[in-house]
Amino acid sequence: SAEVNALSHEVIGAAIEVHRVLGPGYVESVYEEALCIELQTRGIAFKRQPVFVVDYKGHRVGEGRLDLLAGDGLIVELKAVEGLMSIHTAQATSYLKATGKELALLINFNVPILKDGIRRVVLS
Repeated sequence: SAEVNALSHEVIGAAIEVHRVLGPGYVESVYEEALCIELQTRGIAFKRQPVFVVDYKGHRVGEGRLDLLAGDGLIVELKAVEGLMSIHTAQATSYLKATGKELALLINFNVPILKDGIRRVVLS
């Protein structure tokens, strides 16, 4: 939706600010904490570490946990890794399927320029 798309731009702006101030090289939890502060400052609604049910053929088989859920529909997964790999995209796709959300942002803070560390994942 246009709403989720607009929200993704706001979250990316907040993440860019976090990266501008902190730079690369910290662990994921540091960026999560800083991003939560930045989202609050900007008045962007989010839930931190929300749990979701994992379903297998109509049976509850466990639960998963998102890093952040912005608004009602945007999954935000934070990384501090050498580079985003296909498994990260696959994981985000699984989370989209399990939650019924439409868009996930993978944000890797361990890069010189944050724009290069952002990947949008959409359920096809």
